Amino acid sequence: MNSADGVTTVNPATGDRLAFHPYASPDRIDLVLATAAASRWSSSEVEERVAAITELGIALAQRREELAGLITQEMGKPIRQARAEIDKCVTTCRYYAAELPGILEVETFVLEDDTAMVRVLPLGVVFGILPWNYPWWQVIRAMLPAIAAGNTVVVKHADSVTGNAVAIEQVFRQAFGAGVLQTLVLDGATASNVIADPRVAAVTFTGSDRVGALVAARAGAAVKKCVLELGGSDPFIVLQDADIADAADAAVRSRFLNNGQSCVAAKRILVHRAVRDEFVDALIPHVAALDVGDPTDERFSIGPIARADLRDTLREQRDQALAAGGRVLAEAPAPDTDRGVWFAPSIVEVDSGDSTILADETFGPLGALTVCAGDDELIALANSSRYGLSSSVWSADGERAAAVARRLQTGAVFVNMLSATDPRLPTGGVKASGYGRELGRWGVHELANLQAVRIRAGEA
Repeated sequence: MNSADGVTTVNPATGDRLAFHPYASPDRIDLVLATAAASRWSSSEVEERVAAITELGIALAQRREELAGLITQEMGKPIRQARAEIDKCVTTCRYYAAELPGILEVETFVLEDDTAMVRVLPLGVVFGILPWNYPWWQVIRAMLPAIAAGNTVVVKHADSVTGNAVAIEQVFRQAFGAGVLQTLVLDGATASNVIADPRVAAVTFTGSDRVGALVAARAGAAVKKCVLELGGSDPFIVLQDADIADAADAAVRSRFLNNGQSCVAAKRILVHRAVRDEFVDALIPHVAALDVGDPTDERFSIGPIARADLRDTLREQRDQALAAGGRVLAEAPAPDTDRGVWFAPSIVEVDSGDSTILADETFGPLGALTVCAGDDELIALANSSRYGLSSSVWSADGERAAAVARRLQTGAVFVNMLSATDPRLPTGGVKASGYGRELGRWGVHELANLQAVRIRAGEA
């Protein structure tokens, strides 16, 4: 909940107000940016960076229960999944602690008789505008590679998880010292002004393509590097030779993980017509078995929607699909209460490629299923979306799956696996899903100055 003075966080499971966080004053914003710009972190040695990243992983592991509870309280993630989010952050810290020396190593060449090298140098202050659906993982995923490159970071986190934002700064300060990662509570107009501030060297944004376009325009006007991850409507493609039992189980897990609020969820389930009935029969029991309820109770796998406006959008999308001839294939009941923000997880079958829930992103526990006549039609429908983040292909024939994967216009393809981010692989999209990459060595290099140096022979 926003006011002219700040943000009030709300527990989406109960509707109870949690805390009020005032917007940062102009003096506070200036101090934060000045501190970030003056930090000595940019000149730190790789050993110091490795030690700090290692310490961050230790701190996260030690505070796992506390931080997972805060995630659940502010955005409704089931507690077991909240713990898994913190665990993934720890794994990523361990990855960078082990791999950073190699990622930052100066690459040398001999060009004719000259010596040449490429150095990985920081850009400066990175301004990160981050979403609520994975409050800790999104920060680690987008910001830790930037920090590993020697940049300092200022984060404007999503309003609804401001309590997590406060805790994030505390944990990073414990590991890195003051000034390496700081958070600001800002409204949209003020965040836009921060993008233009000359002390900011680069911008990252994760969220909707509508707001992403505004962020990119603001960064572009100031000629600043910008990395955008703008969500998606990921296709989950079931070919006729797929293992139907495995595919149906995976489709449900992918679509409804994190209360259905994941950028790389299986939002569009595209099934070969020859196996439609078998697949639906296998799908229905998995959806019906979903337990929706109190996210602090380990018995439940689905919690509330993070905000009421998001639930209302889902209702509109579902109503439009049904009005256009869609049919509910499977549904799990949600709590019948006026407290909290609940939505019954469901899969709706639609016949038309023009259906709203095939064309637009559904960010919550609502999935679309449609059938196609063959591989070419499945690929065409998968590529018809304006988004291109990730995708999943299911087939018993590895060569066939690989041939389909090569034709998909997405930043990632997973064969007989759920789409998922991994610290060892780049993540990012194409088309309206944005540009730039996070994670792996690619994430470090994305927000770095790859400085080429050539030294005339005899002068090295």
